[in-house]
Amino acid sequence: METEASATELSALLEQGKITSLALLEQYLARIEAHNPKLHAVLELAADAREQAARLDAERAQGQVRSALHGLPILLKDNLDTADTLHTSAGSLALAEHRASADSEVARRLRAAGLLILGKANMTEWANFMTTGMPNGYSSRGGQTVNPYNPQVHTGGSSSGSAVAVAADLAPLAIGTETSGSILSPASQNCLVGVKPTVGLVSRRGIIPISHSQDTAGPIAKTVRDAAALLSVIAGPDPADPATARALEGTDFTSALRADALPGVRFGLVRGVLARLSEDERSVYLGAVETLKGLGAEVIEVDFQDPGALHSGFEVLVYEFKPGLNRYLAGTEGPRSIAELMAFGDADPERRLRYGQVLLQAAQGTRGDLSEGGYRYARARDLRICKEQGIDALLYGQQLEALLFPQNWGAGVAAKAGYPSVTVPAGMGANGVSVNLTFTGDAYSEMRLLQLAYAFEQATRVRRPPAL
Repeated sequence: METEASATELSALLEQGKITSLALLEQYLARIEAHNPKLHAVLELAADAREQAARLDAERAQGQVRSALHGLPILLKDNLDTADTLHTSAGSLALAEHRASADSEVARRLRAAGLLILGKANMTEWANFMTTGMPNGYSSRGGQTVNPYNPQVHTGGSSSGSAVAVAADLAPLAIGTETSGSILSPASQNCLVGVKPTVGLVSRRGIIPISHSQDTAGPIAKTVRDAAALLSVIAGPDPADPATARALEGTDFTSALRADALPGVRFGLVRGVLARLSEDERSVYLGAVETLKGLGAEVIEVDFQDPGALHSGFEVLVYEFKPGLNRYLAGTEGPRSIAELMAFGDADPERRLRYGQVLLQAAQGTRGDLSEGGYRYARARDLRICKEQGIDALLYGQQLEALLFPQNWGAGVAAKAGYPSVTVPAGMGANGVSVNLTFTGDAYSEMRLLQLAYAFEQATRVRRPPAL
């Protein structure tokens, strides 16, 4: 069945004329109809999906192929604006009727590259920054997303639906967003490749925000090559997002992929996270490290100068959430501020506040103008212990090309530094859920990280689809 293929393989079939975008779409729609009622990964489908596919097929027939991913369906996390029939709700009933008036820059780039925006994926409500104790993958609008490998194991969050949909072959590609772990976590839990880019490589315009210092969008895919191809489409400068000023237009992240990239590479294995792993997870992870060594890499054990780098809190997010979200809500037809959003929840707590809203309350309690001393202190602390004395000190001081982490255990450190990570399947745990190896580097090192992850992936090839 074509839907089990990677995006790269599907693109080849389209190029060879062995399948059309419309026929491929029908296969994905059939799988969504069959499996989404149990998985709750897809929130909503584009009303014009078939029209999009037919138009892209006609373009291909006329020799107009917009990119290597032309004609492939893609799902977007439900916090990215699309100017079409789809709603953008962050998984919340508060915005269940909200339709954006303009595409996010990510959506604009996807359309320009000839991808078919199939629909919106479920997510942990408000990107898991509504409350504490909410299960990964739960939203009041979409219900509980289910891990296709083991329903008893969490999906990872908050880009839960994006990852589950790709893992279960409901779409070949998806876009997730990450503030601190929200791409790396679900990709790790669903045996997928996830790329959390450098903050500023991908525009955040038209994405419901949490933190301007940490938010980014990124690819979720079955293979490193697929993820690199998708990153090539969405990366680049956007005048509406000043953080992207250093991003280069037209970078092909697939161009450097090669299977022999590991000999002589120096990695740092961060010891401080090993105690958090189960014996089974630790065995798979350390086995992957031994594989790297067997492929010619050198791995040294390291630790952060300040152990707080692995445990520091999320005060910065609390402070930045209010001004960012209030600006976004002011342009919607739903609640126009966090205060109104909280009142909306209080009016029907059984449906809208199943797990509370303590983080919304905390954000509402700030001034909202980032002038508070607590914010300045927290941001300076994060940069000092995570970036300067953290990742930078290890990479530059030990002459390392990347740090190694299991799953998403280093996501918080990279997030606070604004640095990229690439996660790739390393093996399957006893519970039937994958254990991933994550490569973290310094700013704009995506090309090299993808190259290293690709070499590891080609040598191991451990990914397998779930048995639905």
